[in-house]
Amino acid sequence: MLLVASYDIVFQEIPGEVTLALNLSACSNACPGCHSAYLQAVVGEPLGEDMLGRLLDRYGRAVSCVAFMGGDGDPGEVNRLARLVRSSGEHGGLKTAWYSGRAEKAPEVDLKNLNYIKLGPYVERFGGLDSPTTNQRFYRVEPDETLTDMTSHFVKKSLL
Repeated sequence: MLLVASYDIVFQEIPGEVTLALNLSACSNACPGCHSAYLQAVVGEPLGEDMLGRLLDRYGRAVSCVAFMGGDGDPGEVNRLARLVRSSGEHGGLKTAWYSGRAEKAPEVDLKNLNYIKLGPYVERFGGLDSPTTNQRFYRVEPDETLTDMTSHFVKKSLL
């Protein structure tokens, strides 16, 4: 089961997309220095078809993407809900993304249900996606399910 601790409409998590970011709690990765450590607690409302439907009814016309921020404890459910978003007739055209702290894609996740995937645990000495030394990777999933690395879209550029 997935629990939504919070959600927001964001502009930086997925390049070029207006995204409904669902912050999922009960993260089991426990990465030292995590900027979202509050998501390690088991808090929030269950994210099922009903709640997802209500959020899409409310925000579906204002966003172009739905991102599951976490959910490593139940990747099968992330996959199922991403498939629902992608196949929803009412909200057709919405893209899907998964921010996972796993080093590799979970076998329960089918890439055809995602447009984007972030992989890799947060390692403080390497920094997050915006660091040139990050170990994390952000990919666009191509129609043939190959992955195009888009991590460079996040790296902060020097002003000098």
